[in-house]
Amino acid sequence: MSRRRILEPECLLAMVQKTLQIRMAGESGEGVLSTGELITRAAARAGYRVLTSKTNPAEIKGGHATFQVCLGPVPLLEAKDELDVLVAFNEEAWQKSGPDLRPGGLLIYDSASFQPPQDPERSQYAVPMTGIARDRLKFGLAKNVVAVGVVAALFDLDREVLCELIEQKFSHKGAEVVARNLEALDAGRDYVREVLPQEALFSVEADRRSPTRMLLNGNQALSLGFLAAGCSFFAGYPITPASDVMEFLAVQLPRIGGVLIQAEDEIASLGMVLGASYTGARAMTATSGPGLSLMVEMLGLASMAEIPCVILDVQRAGPSTGLPTRHEQSDLFLAAVGGHGDSQRLVLAPTSVADCFVQAVNAFNLAERYQVPVLVLSDTVLASRMTDFERPDLANLPRWERLEARPTGPDFERYQITESGISPMSLPGTPFGQYVATGLEHNPRGLPRYDAANHAAMSDKRFRKFSKAALEAPEPFRQGDPDSELGLLTWGSTAGAVASALQELERRGVRLEMLAPRMLWPLPDHQVGEFLERKKRVAVVECNRTGQMATLVASRYNHPFGLGRINVYGGAPFRQAELVQKIEEWCQHVR
Repeated sequence: MSRRRILEPECLLAMVQKTLQIRMAGESGEGVLSTGELITRAAARAGYRVLTSKTNPAEIKGGHATFQVCLGPVPLLEAKDELDVLVAFNEEAWQKSGPDLRPGGLLIYDSASFQPPQDPERSQYAVPMTGIARDRLKFGLAKNVVAVGVVAALFDLDREVLCELIEQKFSHKGAEVVARNLEALDAGRDYVREVLPQEALFSVEADRRSPTRMLLNGNQALSLGFLAAGCSFFAGYPITPASDVMEFLAVQLPRIGGVLIQAEDEIASLGMVLGASYTGARAMTATSGPGLSLMVEMLGLASMAEIPCVILDVQRAGPSTGLPTRHEQSDLFLAAVGGHGDSQRLVLAPTSVADCFVQAVNAFNLAERYQVPVLVLSDTVLASRMTDFERPDLANLPRWERLEARPTGPDFERYQITESGISPMSLPGTPFGQYVATGLEHNPRGLPRYDAANHAAMSDKRFRKFSKAALEAPEPFRQGDPDSELGLLTWGSTAGAVASALQELERRGVRLEMLAPRMLWPLPDHQVGEFLERKKRVAVVECNRTGQMATLVASRYNHPFGLGRINVYGGAPFRQAELVQKIEEWCQHVR
């Protein structure tokens, strides 16, 4: 296989057929999230294609939480706006999620907690979940597993699979806890058989089971991608919603001889990463917006000293501590151009959970080859979203190495000026390979030098590899009609929402083409520039107020009609109906 091949993700473009969307909602601590995860895993093992989303409260204890799973027979691009089934653990859950329950939908509610008003347009099943767990089983903590049993009985999920999942989840707490949760599962199933109608109100066809299909969320897919890319050192500081990555790698890295350190802060974290990379390790850190802000000075050092590293930024709504558990795509300015001086870094953005694995591998390959920091912009949607995809072929992953120096004398030029801008890099202990990796401007040997001619020459050298890297950008995500005069640009997790909206618009006779580049900085001209040249009108769709991608694109390309902007910034991703409406309005305005 060619060493220069860059990894591309599986393209999930199948049209969504009949799907079923279920949401669990209630107080954090009631087991809402674990209920959703158990149901999701059981559905995936039954052969359903699944796509989840969840909301966590920012409070340490309490607060409203939801877990939503959409399942069907084909890969899913984006969740639906309306719910087919709502499982409400309390009255607040009904008040907040009830409006999303479609006419003809089903409400399953804890009758021991509240009594909703009668609704002739929807079916309502009263289930005393709290009563069954607390009074009959004498195990109040099992209320959520009772709910799992109810949903499993109504939608015919395999009991054996659920039992296996419960045993896996609770085995560390002992056999008695496992037995009591299995009893709670059967209590929920028995209640449906004894009290509720025998037939399920909804059914959805499953896909064939695949032994090579994986069920992961975005943070897990990223973590596995970093491991597959050869990451051997991680230093970080916990921060929502990136902490899952550090927790995952804390278990897995030592198993392959790697090292993970929880540093005192984000500044120290990136400093440790640069030190590890200087010695030859593939090194990285993970953070969110506030942490990335603290890393900016160290990013400048990585750029000037030309030390490869990977920084994962799982974006959340800001500024400052902002909305720690809510969604926004508002770190692009910081990632691409944040910092003093003319510094270089590459910015990648995965578009799906499966793509998280792919871009994690690509990030390390690009960092090592071009000796630059590479930032990977994920977000809260991708971080927590669970979906299924085929297991990657690990045997054929591309692996790019840094250009290794083989000095033959004492005048080693670590920062040799080359046509490509890439200079040979030695490891500590290499004979004649010693050099100083300094943040000061330096000459080719790494010695500080401050004259204008040297600074210009070294700046040009560093930027040559920067522009060259853009030519090896991962292929963008494309969908729609290439012949349409109207185009949509987007990035990150919003690509799934736009692709789904295009499918709906196509059914209405509105044809557009979308492009979601996976390299956001530098902008790859052969992808973004080519797309703009083919379109009469283009709008940029993103989840922030300031139109950060639109601004970067406009600063690079002079499109004759300018760029339209379609934005949401309330701490949540686009809803499908809202996005379809906004795109239709824009189409009508520009035609």
